[in-house]
Amino acid sequence: MERGRMSTIAWMLDSCLKRTSPFIRFLLVGVINTATGLTIMLVLLELLRWPYMPATLAGNAVGAAVSYILNRSFTFRSNASVPEALPRFITVILLCYMFSYGTSRVAAGYLLPIWMQGFFSADVLAVFMGTALYTISNYAGQKYWVFRQGTGELV
Repeated sequence: MERGRMSTIAWMLDSCLKRTSPFIRFLLVGVINTATGLTIMLVLLELLRWPYMPATLAGNAVGAAVSYILNRSFTFRSNASVPEALPRFITVILLCYMFSYGTSRVAAGYLLPIWMQGFFSADVLAVFMGTALYTISNYAGQKYWVFRQGTGELV
């Protein structure tokens, strides 16, 4: 694949990881976009005292932009057109966001023991739980619906 068609990060990852499975590549890209989005979420939530939903939405928006670029070119090596793939990607991101972070916020309120509440809030626990749910549901949506034309499978 030409370097001009990929971002520099995707090109470096591709050069190092040519023979890995799409799921391993997805997880590596996920580390990058999750670290980016999670950092933004926690800074907004804990340092700037933003409410939970706007903080997680802003962090996810930035992480999603990184995710789209790297997953399209590196993880799934998709040749799906941007006009076709981008609306699907946004749909998957939004559905995964609502499901994962909505469910996690409710669950964290029940799961955070009273003695742990001094160490971190239920919202912080919900962010980490939501991130795990989001990763699993997002992979399935991207692989089987958004970028299905270019699976990235190597022979």
